[in-house]
Amino acid sequence: MAKKTNYDESSIHVLEGLEAVRMRPGMYIGSTSRKGLNHLIYEIVDNAVDEHLAGSCDRIEVTLEADGSCTVSDNGRGIPVGMHEKGVPAERLVYTTLHAGGKFDNDAYKTSGGLHGVGSSVVNALSTYLDVKVKRDGAIHHDHYVQGKPDLELVNGLLPILGRTRETGTTVNFLPDPEIFEVTRFAATEVKSRLHETAYLNPGLTIVFRDKRKDKEEEKTYHEPDGIVGFVREMNRNSECLTEPISFKGKDEGIQVEIALQYVNEFHENVQGYCNNIFNADGGTHLTGFKTAFTQVMNSYARELGILKEKDSNFTGADIRNGMTAVISIKHPNPRFEGQTKTKLDNPDASRVVAKIVAEEAPHYFDRNLDTLKVVLGCAEKSAKIRKTEEKTKTNLLSKQKFSFDTNGKLANCISRDASKCEIFIVEGDSAGGSAKTARDRTYQAILPIRGKILNVEKASIDKVLANAEIKTMITSFGCGFSEGYGNDFDISKLKYDKIIIMADADVDGAHIGTLLLTLFYRYMPDLITEGHVYIAMPPLYKVMPSRGEGEYLYDDKALERYRKKHAGEKFTLQRYKGLGEMDPDQLWETTLNPDTRMLRRIEISDPRLSSDITEILMGTDVPPRREFIYEHATDAELDV
Repeated sequence: MAKKTNYDESSIHVLEGLEAVRMRPGMYIGSTSRKGLNHLIYEIVDNAVDEHLAGSCDRIEVTLEADGSCTVSDNGRGIPVGMHEKGVPAERLVYTTLHAGGKFDNDAYKTSGGLHGVGSSVVNALSTYLDVKVKRDGAIHHDHYVQGKPDLELVNGLLPILGRTRETGTTVNFLPDPEIFEVTRFAATEVKSRLHETAYLNPGLTIVFRDKRKDKEEEKTYHEPDGIVGFVREMNRNSECLTEPISFKGKDEGIQVEIALQYVNEFHENVQGYCNNIFNADGGTHLTGFKTAFTQVMNSYARELGILKEKDSNFTGADIRNGMTAVISIKHPNPRFEGQTKTKLDNPDASRVVAKIVAEEAPHYFDRNLDTLKVVLGCAEKSAKIRKTEEKTKTNLLSKQKFSFDTNGKLANCISRDASKCEIFIVEGDSAGGSAKTARDRTYQAILPIRGKILNVEKASIDKVLANAEIKTMITSFGCGFSEGYGNDFDISKLKYDKIIIMADADVDGAHIGTLLLTLFYRYMPDLITEGHVYIAMPPLYKVMPSRGEGEYLYDDKALERYRKKHAGEKFTLQRYKGLGEMDPDQLWETTLNPDTRMLRRIEISDPRLSSDITEILMGTDVPPRREFIYEHATDAELDV
């Protein structure tokens, strides 16, 4: 029998104020990685955008300060600063209390992105400090917080006043807390992408971005009067467009719907959904409504025009959307999301309203634009034919090229068949692969050695991808198939390993191999990444052995610099690992394989549109954009010296 533990009234803990946020930050911002770090900016920006939606703000400024903090300023109404019935100034209630804010008052905000009312208080809780200046009622009101707690004395129960002004608005400056976040340097590229996206979704809004962390200050202004039509056009800027942007809008049941789409000569779809300016990475009911209704409308036209005969089956939704780039943006008075980070919309009425507006407005457009209609139906017809041909080709290719791992000896599989506990290491080279096979826990760790650099799938056709021996081995090993173009054979439920871990040398070649593997997963098995199954092992770069005491592994040059400062004057021997093959099995187990001591980085996608663009730039065939990207980001690189 298990040993009993005391469970009484003393076991019940109440986390006061914002303590719950600091203890479980992932519940509120998704993660404590850079993705979660940037989310702090988005929460404050979303509050400013809500002021714009309320008709009270037309300019937002976002500045990445030289000291690592961020400042967000708007010219909205300013957060109320008067005494609240709770006995504190309303502004202080907003920044110190979860689920407090104007978003719960339908008269203050008809629609908002920060529905849950936790954005400002969560940012406050996760910051070393947060400083607020509110221009309102003819004065500049000031407040300051340290790790979520106010540290300014109130004056007669109200916020201190810094001066007088006729302007209105709110300025927030905050510094992320290094006790919470793995990294505290904001990613400017991702922030700019999100701000530009917000400008497209709000044609009357101007957003200014500044980065003061560089020698030369960067400043960009985003103002997009064409709205989501311009957004779609921008997403297709490097593609061969088959149609002009198609747009229609409508309103029903208090929900505003705006849709823009365009077809390009490419074999994929890119349909993005937004609710109250928030990007819903996992889609939701608004996308379901759009896809269902648009498919029905197009199939109806196809039969009416005789493209589909009586005996023909309907085009699939994937057929009709192949080549489509679309943005579906809705404004909902009471949105319901799955999760605080709002990745998926869950309102049934959103599906109903979007479907109704598509069913009514799409025919109005296509009845007046028959040439465009014929292009769309032509794409669907071509897609259906290629899909059927490709399905046969894939089946034949895989059946002819399929082979057993037990006979070719590449995969050293694990004993367990419990996928939730199993992990597979993709290891560069036979030498490292041999050490890894010896060092591993055979019960649940599988080792798959690969030879050097795999095919760059961004530049290769599907037949070349499937003909590549290393790629075939991985596809068959994972067990869940792959997806590309018109067909989709991928089934995440068949994945044999919970963790797919890329284990390459800690050098430039190792980084290149990791990049090629990630490109393969991103383009052909994206669910592996989006559902959190892909990791990168972090083998140490050095081992220091002092004259006294135990040795220590160091994972990068910064760690070595810290060690030298800490042990200044002491003698030690330094070993630098040029590759995993230089480690004996015990060292490899201790540093890279042992779940209790190893370091892993999980791969996440924070901005799908930006991720796709960067993958195309860095791994594609077009050289000038890649050169431009490298020049722009050269100062951000971490060089192995």
